[in-house]
Amino acid sequence: MTTAATRPRDAVVVDEGLTLRRFAHPADLAELHRVIDESVDHLRPWMDWVDNHSPEWTAGFLSRRDAQWEAGTGYTYAVVCEGAIVGACGLHVREDTPPGTYEIGYWLHPSATGRGLATRAVRAVVAEGFRVPGVRQLLVVHLPENEASARVPQRLGFTEVERVREEGEEFRVWRLARAEAAAVTASTTSA
Repeated sequence: MTTAATRPRDAVVVDEGLTLRRFAHPADLAELHRVIDESVDHLRPWMDWVDNHSPEWTAGFLSRRDAQWEAGTGYTYAVVCEGAIVGACGLHVREDTPPGTYEIGYWLHPSATGRGLATRAVRAVVAEGFRVPGVRQLLVVHLPENEASARVPQRLGFTEVERVREEGEEFRVWRLARAEAAAVTASTTSA
Protein backbone atom coordinates (compact mmCIF):
# COMPACT_ATOMS: atom_id res chain seq x y z
CA MET A 1 0.00 0.00 0.00
CA THR A 2 1.25 3.46 -0.84
CA THR A 3 1.22 6.38 1.56
CA ALA A 4 1.21 10.11 0.81
CA ALA A 5 5.02 10.07 1.01
CA THR A 6 5.35 7.14 -1.43
CA ARG A 7 2.78 7.96 -4.07
CA PRO A 8 2.60 10.69 -6.67
CA ARG A 9 2.04 14.19 -5.33
CA ASP A 10 -1.40 15.77 -5.59
CA ALA A 11 -0.03 18.70 -7.59
CA VAL A 12 3.15 19.32 -9.54
CA VAL A 13 4.32 22.65 -10.92
CA VAL A 14 5.92 21.62 -14.19
CA ASP A 15 7.07 25.10 -15.15
CA GLU A 16 5.69 28.62 -15.32
CA GLY A 17 2.14 28.33 -16.61
CA LEU A 18 1.92 24.50 -16.58
CA THR A 19 0.70 22.51 -13.59
CA LEU A 20 -0.55 18.98 -13.04
CA ARG A 21 -3.11 18.50 -10.29
CA ARG A 22 -5.51 15.85 -9.13
CA PHE A 23 -8.94 16.20 -10.60
CA ALA A 24 -11.56 17.51 -8.16
CA HIS A 25 -15.02 16.01 -8.39
CA PRO A 26 -17.51 17.61 -8.86
CA ALA A 27 -15.69 20.96 -9.17
CA ASP A 28 -13.97 20.03 -12.46
CA LEU A 29 -17.00 18.38 -14.06
CA ALA A 30 -18.27 21.25 -16.25
CA GLU A 31 -14.80 22.35 -17.42
CA LEU A 32 -13.54 18.84 -18.14
CA HIS A 33 -16.73 17.92 -20.01
CA ARG A 34 -16.39 21.05 -22.17
CA VAL A 35 -12.71 20.35 -22.91
CA ILE A 36 -13.49 16.76 -23.93
CA ASP A 37 -16.51 17.93 -25.94
CA GLU A 38 -14.30 20.35 -27.88
CA SER A 39 -11.68 17.60 -28.39
CA VAL A 40 -13.86 14.70 -29.55
CA ASP A 41 -12.95 14.89 -33.25
CA HIS A 42 -9.26 15.36 -32.40
CA LEU A 43 -9.21 12.37 -30.00
CA ARG A 44 -11.58 9.93 -31.73
CA PRO A 45 -8.96 8.30 -34.01
CA TRP A 46 -6.75 7.45 -31.02
CA MET A 47 -8.94 6.95 -27.95
CA ASP A 48 -11.93 4.65 -28.00
CA TRP A 49 -13.38 6.04 -24.76
CA VAL A 50 -14.36 9.18 -26.68
CA ASP A 51 -17.29 7.26 -28.18
CA ASN A 52 -18.83 7.15 -24.68
CA HIS A 53 -18.47 10.89 -24.13
CA SER A 54 -21.43 12.37 -22.27
CA PRO A 55 -21.96 14.39 -19.09
CA GLU A 56 -22.67 11.10 -17.28
CA TRP A 57 -19.48 9.49 -18.58
CA THR A 58 -17.40 12.49 -17.48
CA ALA A 59 -19.02 12.44 -14.03
CA GLY A 60 -18.28 8.72 -13.72
CA PHE A 61 -14.68 9.24 -14.82
CA LEU A 62 -14.16 11.91 -12.17
CA SER A 63 -15.96 9.97 -9.44
CA ARG A 64 -13.55 7.02 -9.85
CA ARG A 65 -10.33 9.09 -9.63
CA ASP A 66 -10.07 9.30 -5.82
CA ALA A 67 -10.64 5.57 -5.28
CA GLN A 68 -8.03 4.70 -7.91
CA TRP A 69 -5.58 7.19 -6.38
CA GLU A 70 -5.99 5.69 -2.92
CA ALA A 71 -5.74 2.11 -4.26
CA GLY A 72 -2.60 2.93 -6.25
CA THR A 73 -4.17 1.74 -9.52
CA GLY A 74 -4.38 5.13 -11.21
CA TYR A 75 -3.03 8.61 -10.72
CA THR A 76 -4.78 10.94 -13.17
CA TYR A 77 -3.89 14.61 -13.35
CA ALA A 78 -5.64 17.53 -14.94
CA VAL A 79 -3.16 19.25 -17.25
CA VAL A 80 -3.63 22.92 -16.38
CA CYS A 81 -2.12 25.58 -18.61
CA GLU A 82 -2.40 29.21 -17.55
CA GLY A 83 -5.22 28.32 -15.16
CA ALA A 84 -7.38 26.27 -17.56
CA ILE A 85 -7.73 22.50 -17.94
CA VAL A 86 -6.34 21.56 -21.36
CA GLY A 87 -6.15 17.78 -21.01
CA ALA A 88 -5.24 14.87 -18.79
CA CYS A 89 -2.13 12.85 -18.07
CA GLY A 90 -1.57 10.01 -15.68
CA LEU A 91 -0.33 6.62 -14.57
CA HIS A 92 -2.58 3.59 -14.91
CA VAL A 93 -2.59 -0.11 -14.11
CA ARG A 94 -4.57 -2.19 -16.59
CA GLU A 95 -5.56 -5.86 -16.37
CA ASP A 96 -2.48 -6.92 -18.36
CA THR A 97 0.01 -4.45 -16.84
CA PRO A 98 3.06 -6.35 -15.54
CA PRO A 99 3.90 -6.05 -11.81
CA GLY A 100 6.07 -3.03 -10.97
CA THR A 101 4.76 -1.14 -13.99
CA TYR A 102 2.47 1.79 -14.78
CA GLU A 103 1.26 2.77 -18.21
CA ILE A 104 1.27 6.49 -18.96
CA GLY A 105 -1.68 7.98 -20.80
CA TYR A 106 -2.08 11.55 -22.02
CA TRP A 107 -4.25 13.71 -24.23
CA LEU A 108 -4.63 17.40 -24.92
CA HIS A 109 -7.26 19.75 -26.29
CA PRO A 110 -6.32 20.49 -29.93
CA SER A 111 -5.58 24.15 -29.10
CA ALA A 112 -2.91 22.97 -26.62
CA THR A 113 -0.99 20.75 -29.01
CA GLY A 114 2.25 21.57 -30.77
CA ARG A 115 3.73 23.52 -27.84
CA GLY A 116 5.54 20.76 -25.97
CA LEU A 117 2.91 20.55 -23.22
CA ALA A 118 2.46 16.78 -23.53
CA THR A 119 6.21 16.17 -23.33
CA ARG A 120 6.57 18.41 -20.29
CA ALA A 121 3.54 16.87 -18.58
CA VAL A 122 4.72 13.31 -19.22
CA ARG A 123 8.21 14.19 -17.94
CA ALA A 124 6.60 15.25 -14.66
CA VAL A 125 4.45 12.11 -14.56
CA VAL A 126 7.56 9.97 -15.06
CA ALA A 127 9.08 11.55 -11.93
CA GLU A 128 5.87 10.94 -9.99
CA GLY A 129 5.62 7.33 -11.15
CA PHE A 130 9.06 6.52 -9.87
CA ARG A 131 8.16 7.97 -6.43
CA VAL A 132 6.15 4.78 -5.90
CA PRO A 133 8.25 2.02 -4.32
CA GLY A 134 8.53 -1.11 -6.42
CA VAL A 135 7.89 0.60 -9.74
CA ARG A 136 10.54 -0.75 -12.09
CA GLN A 137 9.31 0.61 -15.40
CA LEU A 138 6.84 2.91 -17.11
CA LEU A 139 5.20 2.20 -20.46
CA VAL A 140 3.62 4.32 -23.18
CA VAL A 141 1.30 2.40 -25.52
CA HIS A 142 -0.29 3.95 -28.61
CA LEU A 143 -1.54 3.24 -32.12
CA PRO A 144 1.31 3.26 -34.68
CA GLU A 145 -0.36 5.98 -36.76
CA ASN A 146 -0.37 8.42 -33.83
CA GLU A 147 2.94 10.12 -34.57
CA ALA A 148 2.27 12.96 -32.12
CA SER A 149 1.99 10.43 -29.29
CA ALA A 150 5.15 8.68 -30.48
CA ARG A 151 7.20 11.87 -30.29
CA VAL A 152 6.63 12.16 -26.53
CA PRO A 153 8.37 8.93 -25.45
CA GLN A 154 11.02 9.45 -28.14
CA ARG A 155 11.90 12.88 -26.69
CA LEU A 156 12.00 11.51 -23.15
CA GLY A 157 14.39 8.62 -23.73
CA PHE A 158 11.89 5.75 -23.76
CA THR A 159 12.85 2.75 -25.90
CA GLU A 160 10.36 1.18 -28.26
CA VAL A 161 10.37 -2.44 -27.08
CA GLU A 162 7.64 -4.13 -29.07
CA ARG A 163 4.50 -3.98 -31.12
CA VAL A 164 1.55 -5.94 -29.81
CA ARG A 165 -1.83 -6.87 -31.23
CA GLU A 166 -4.95 -6.57 -29.09
CA GLU A 167 -8.47 -7.02 -30.35
CA GLY A 168 -7.30 -6.77 -33.96
CA GLU A 169 -5.28 -3.57 -33.51
CA GLU A 170 -1.54 -3.08 -33.37
CA PHE A 171 0.06 -0.91 -30.68
CA ARG A 172 3.57 0.46 -30.22
CA VAL A 173 4.97 -0.11 -26.71
CA TRP A 174 7.69 2.14 -25.26
CA ARG A 175 9.53 1.45 -21.99
CA LEU A 176 11.54 3.53 -19.53
CA ALA A 177 13.23 1.66 -16.68
CA ARG A 178 13.79 3.26 -13.29
CA ALA A 179 17.57 3.28 -13.87
CA GLU A 180 17.08 5.30 -17.06
CA ALA A 181 14.73 7.88 -15.56
CA ALA A 182 17.15 10.25 -13.78
CA ALA A 183 17.99 12.18 -16.93
CA VAL A 184 14.31 12.52 -17.84
CA THR A 185 13.04 13.82 -14.51
CA ALA A 186 15.53 16.58 -13.77
CA SER A 187 13.09 19.49 -13.35
CA THR A 188 9.74 19.27 -11.57
CA THR A 189 8.68 20.90 -8.31
CA SER A 190 5.70 20.46 -6.02
CA ALA A 191 2.80 22.85 -5.99
